[in-house]
Amino acid sequence: MQKKSLYWLTDADRQRLWEKRCHCHASPGALPMLLASAPSWDWGCLPDIYALLSQWSSMSHQDALGLLHATFPDQEVRRTAVQWIDSISDTELLDYLPQLVQALKYECYLDSPLVRFLMKRAICDLKITHYFFWLLKDGLKDSQFSIRYQYLLAALLCCCGKGLREEFDRQCLLVSTLARLAQQVRDAAPSARQAILREGLEDVAQFFKAHGSCRLPLSPSLLVKGIVPRDCSYFNSNAVPLKLSFQNVDPLGENIRVIFKCGDDLRQDMLTLQMIRIMNKIWVQEGLDMRMVIFRCFSTGRGRGMVEMIPNAETLRKIQVEHGVTGSFKDRPLADWLQKHNPEEDEYEKAVENFIYSCAGCCVATYVLGICDRHNDNIMLKTTGHMFHIDFGRFLGHAQMFGNIKRDRAPFVFTSDMAYVINGGDKPSSRFHDFVDLCCQAYNLIRKHTHLFLNLLGLMLSCGIPELSDLEDLKYVYDALRPQDSDADATTYFTRLIESSLGSVATKLNFFIHNLAQMKFTGSDARPTLSFAPRTHTLKTSGRIRDVFLCRHERVFNPSKGYTYVVKVQRDNPGEVTFVQRTFEEFQELHNKLRLLFPSSLLPSFPSRFVIGRSRGEAVAERRKEELNGYIWHLIHAAPEVAECDLIYTFFHPLPRDEKAAGNNPTPKPADATWARSLGKVGGEVKLSISYKNNKLFIMVMHIRGLPPLQDGNDPDPYVKTYLLPDPQKTTKRKTKVARKTCNPTYNEMLVYDGIPRGDLEQRELRLSVLSEEGFWENILLGEVGIRLRDLDLAQEKMGWFALGSRGHGTL
Repeated sequence: MQKKSLYWLTDADRQRLWEKRCHCHASPGALPMLLASAPSWDWGCLPDIYALLSQWSSMSHQDALGLLHATFPDQEVRRTAVQWIDSISDTELLDYLPQLVQALKYECYLDSPLVRFLMKRAICDLKITHYFFWLLKDGLKDSQFSIRYQYLLAALLCCCGKGLREEFDRQCLLVSTLARLAQQVRDAAPSARQAILREGLEDVAQFFKAHGSCRLPLSPSLLVKGIVPRDCSYFNSNAVPLKLSFQNVDPLGENIRVIFKCGDDLRQDMLTLQMIRIMNKIWVQEGLDMRMVIFRCFSTGRGRGMVEMIPNAETLRKIQVEHGVTGSFKDRPLADWLQKHNPEEDEYEKAVENFIYSCAGCCVATYVLGICDRHNDNIMLKTTGHMFHIDFGRFLGHAQMFGNIKRDRAPFVFTSDMAYVINGGDKPSSRFHDFVDLCCQAYNLIRKHTHLFLNLLGLMLSCGIPELSDLEDLKYVYDALRPQDSDADATTYFTRLIESSLGSVATKLNFFIHNLAQMKFTGSDARPTLSFAPRTHTLKTSGRIRDVFLCRHERVFNPSKGYTYVVKVQRDNPGEVTFVQRTFEEFQELHNKLRLLFPSSLLPSFPSRFVIGRSRGEAVAERRKEELNGYIWHLIHAAPEVAECDLIYTFFHPLPRDEKAAGNNPTPKPADATWARSLGKVGGEVKLSISYKNNKLFIMVMHIRGLPPLQDGNDPDPYVKTYLLPDPQKTTKRKTKVARKTCNPTYNEMLVYDGIPRGDLEQRELRLSVLSEEGFWENILLGEVGIRLRDLDLAQEKMGWFALGSRGHGTL
């Protein structure tokens, strides 16, 4: 029964389940597996099947979906399933409506309980009517079942009334107009596309003049009354989708922006987003808000459809190429971009928190659904820190190939620049522990609903999506969810996936190749801009700069530890003096982008970035201050085309962070101060989960935080070693893997002691030591703790942080 699905039952499984069917009533969700195990569906076996059905306690509507598969054509089974589903709310019915429309194909008769149920609910709720109409209309393209969907669509239009029929006619006409325009733009030569788009938008404007307002197929709540031509354009991708902006009927509402695609089958995107939306609802119902960005996508016919546009968001590619075409190999671009849009410290901390949660949610969702073709143009980041994925043309593990090599070679996209944002720098911090815990918790919550996702995807096997057409495609999700694993085993498994993804160079190489491929779409006359400046400033808007002087350097901790340089900027206007703060890396970015505009002969030489010893030391900062002073003096007194260019005036224009620093600057604190409490022990702390079951002691070593650095100032290579004392022969020694160069390692490894009676265990002490591996030399003890097992209630799992230090008994 742990298999959670009838698809992978062996003959022996079926025989055993049917024999023991009367003992399975405690697991209501097992009914589909039991019925699938019936030896026959002929008249001789039906009394036993119907008896089991009548004795069964009511199933949840999520489990009852499993009885609507093609495996169960029996009318009594399907009637009972619909009875159980009837209690579903309208909101939740919308989540499963695409699958229920597909299940209509498996009905033996047109007039069936499922048809009557859907018609009744559609007549009673406008949103269900809206989506039911468009799903039936999409079904008209099904060569085998189009007649059935025609009858159902005619019945719906007959029941819904004149007003709704006219509304649906307007929507269909609008979609046809947009599809014709999108096809014309796509077929045109690149040089003619803009003119064709402008001409076609006039037809769209005429539509609104003739019909007034119209609802968009994306949602009946999106009521629009016109098009905004100046905000409309198209994307330079293969399908050339349109970027459209509609006037909102609500005078206080913003324009409604959508993408209209023609030539792409959006049903796969629609299904993927539906699965992600259901995952998000499961997390929220369990009290875990993963801050997911949920947007609408709807297919309005084969090869065309609409996608909602998310405001204030940018692709990772555009963020990374602000640091050059090799920006995908650098660690700072995402953190710098978030800092630029969240200059206040509390804003930045909130954005990082949003990033941690949403990134964890994306990792779990994209892994479970096997979403492939992940490059930096289909991963987006909002200015508020929320990360989300778009364009789901490949899923269930159907990766694109280079010859015999998969393009997507990591389990999911999790790169070092994402880890840099989470850690607040280039070294692992306690915030990374929070990220790993979030991933594993979210993964285990989804695993509890394995049967739901297999039911939903199984009902879509006949919908005609090429990458979801047989049981092998469904098996991908089954294997990813690992329903037979314990939560602890799944936690260990997903932790290894995070490590594998973070260590994958292939993902960054894929991003870099995509950057090169996209260069042909960007005009060579595009002017370089500074990654840390929200907008461009000019001599005309800011006033002429008369003098600049680098006053001093200051130690900073956020977004990462280092030094910033305070520059005094004086303009022609008497008394107009401003102070700006810039890092050495920002000066370097200015110089690199000036080199793109001007020959080296017009520019002063830039100080070398390479230093011997620690690059962030006080002496290095002082030396760089003098060198940078000379550099900016020569820059301001260079030739007018250089000294008066927009890059320089943008660089020396105050940013929000400069205006904040001009007031009372609070004492800086470490970037992870809001996440980890201060430690009273120099040895740090270890997070453990301890449980006892079936004469086995399970010790999950999860994380360690706050380990002391080595005497030479380097980070240790820590590992954990445990004994059960007394143990004179040292037979109870267990070890974890070694984590490299970190004071805040993550392990999530299970250490097991087997065959120890409970009475014996209560006389034992768990001795845990943390050591740094030193190769040929003796390993260095970083801290240890002794835990008397009689102090713990071993009947329940105990999880918490234990202080590390010299020998002594630890408290939870």
